[in-house]
Amino acid sequence: MSAPSPDFRPDIEGLRALAVAGVVAFHFGLTALPGGFAGVDIFFAISGYLITRHLVTEISQTGRLDLLRFYARRARRLLPAALFVIAATLAAGAIILSPEEQALYSKGAMWASAYMINLWLIRWSFDYFANDAANNPFIHYWSLSVEEQFYLAWPALLMLAAWLRPGKRTIMLGMGIAGLVSFAICAWLTTVSQPWAFYFSPLRAWEFAAGGLASMAPAWLLQKRPRLGLALSLCGLALIAFAYLTFSEEAPFPGFLALVPVAGTVLLLLAGAAGVRDGVNAALALPPLQWVGKLSYSLYLWHWPVIVYAGMLVDDLTLAQRLACLGLTLALSALSYHLIENPIRRNGWLMANAARALVPALLLTGTGVAAAYGNAALAVRGQDPEQREIAASAAKPATARATACVEGYDTVAPKPCVFGDGRRMIALFGDSHADHWSTPVIEAGKKNGYRVETWLKSSCRPSRFSYFVTKLNRDYRECDQWREQAIKEIIAAKPSLVVISELALTSSRKMAAGKGEPDTPDAVWRAGLRSTLTSLSKAGLKIAFIRDVPFNDENIDTCVSRALWRDKAPSLCDQTRADAANDKMAAVEREIVTSVPNASYVDLTDRFCNATTCHVFIDGQLAFRDQHHLATPFAESLEPEVEKRVISKVGR
Repeated sequence: MSAPSPDFRPDIEGLRALAVAGVVAFHFGLTALPGGFAGVDIFFAISGYLITRHLVTEISQTGRLDLLRFYARRARRLLPAALFVIAATLAAGAIILSPEEQALYSKGAMWASAYMINLWLIRWSFDYFANDAANNPFIHYWSLSVEEQFYLAWPALLMLAAWLRPGKRTIMLGMGIAGLVSFAICAWLTTVSQPWAFYFSPLRAWEFAAGGLASMAPAWLLQKRPRLGLALSLCGLALIAFAYLTFSEEAPFPGFLALVPVAGTVLLLLAGAAGVRDGVNAALALPPLQWVGKLSYSLYLWHWPVIVYAGMLVDDLTLAQRLACLGLTLALSALSYHLIENPIRRNGWLMANAARALVPALLLTGTGVAAAYGNAALAVRGQDPEQREIAASAAKPATARATACVEGYDTVAPKPCVFGDGRRMIALFGDSHADHWSTPVIEAGKKNGYRVETWLKSSCRPSRFSYFVTKLNRDYRECDQWREQAIKEIIAAKPSLVVISELALTSSRKMAAGKGEPDTPDAVWRAGLRSTLTSLSKAGLKIAFIRDVPFNDENIDTCVSRALWRDKAPSLCDQTRADAANDKMAAVEREIVTSVPNASYVDLTDRFCNATTCHVFIDGQLAFRDQHHLATPFAESLEPEVEKRVISKVGR
């Protein structure tokens, strides 16, 4: 076993252990550390510190940078283990995932292999109907992609600063300016468009810059003040603990909050550089933390696919099962560290020449991208007809959405769409839960001589109340403006019937469970629903309010596909009526609707549920495309029911 480098810092190894422990605890569901995801920010600051220290030292000593040698070291260190875990995850997915999931997540593997999955995830985050990212076994590669992109840009920035004016001050000034600009935009976008702030590497550059500036701070200032150094290390640990214990997923992160773990890391790095070896730094040097820190990269690679696949195989993992997953993660990490990561990183032949490492690295990367792309194509080749039908049903958009008639989050001025050319008009008003009724409503309307005009907006209930939306990470102000204008336009249009549907309040509460989102009191919802209905009723309009569909515990297209892939019945995905149908809230809703003149309540729940069970595969068709939206082919089959129980309200 080789001796540690004279530059080895046990405090940094211990910091790596703290970082990966936070991330693993968070992903494994340890609620005592709700902010464990901030461990990634610790990694970013550490990387900025180490890489900047290395590059600045080389620039100071030689006046230049050997970029090929630098990238060769990075390639030996990171690529082999990362690509091996990608390959192993794809192989396991061939057994666990349905063909459609394999195809989708193989695309994620392709982007991860090229270290660009963070860019793919930005687009994913803005797709309202995208599959749940939490099931993507490669999503954790986003932070590795950000780091790799940092490694590409950072040396160029430092060389530019050194070229403009030799000396460390210019380099520090360049880093400082880059960090400030990055942070300012990151803080702003966190409240405006969080996915960009979270995933886009230039907006995380300030965290690396903070570590980089710490690497250039004069250590002698603290070496002469040991008590100050000890105080800084205690403050640093306190800041990291504060982040781990108090942050949550729903916090406006990264933004200003990310300053907390980054500042804590910087303080600990400064104390370590000054030679502080007692207190916190002594604890960081303890053997268990050194062992975890040594394995931190492999632990980070393995922990997410292990817990994701375990959650797919077993519902509601117990504490014992989660601990077993942790044990498996540790075992896999130790094996890949000792058999892949460390031997390749320290291989003498590869270390002798930069090209010897870079050429295989490029070949490996290309092979990883090609293999993932090929796997995506092979996964759905030769699918049985039933699987193809499920995929097609889930992918087919409702009529309104297919014609881009469901407005996005940022829209404040309604843009109604017209379907049919009948002289009389039916208005369809609501969120995506009104949209999934658009297909049968439009068809039934046309059959009866009506044109249908739609006022539809993503996540925007017709009921008059303000509420928090996770995608925006704030109250949905655009909805409030859009709704009022839509109500005015509908009244002015004088339709023969206004058809309304919206996501049930109980369903949105289930979606927000455990996320710490602000809740809407029942009284606010009741008042908001009554207010909207009353405004339309007083204008002399007839209203048909369609009760929301049952809410399922998971994406039904995925659940049914997995069940069939494993030779099990689709009924495995059925829900109990008590959990799915929201009967108590629906009774309150019915009472409100029927108390308003000209308003009627349309309840089609009997098409999904009997007295005890709500079904997800009905008459040989997939009923839902996800947790709570109707699959369009099944919605089409409900056209006779809609004609009988909705369109008939015009003549009531």
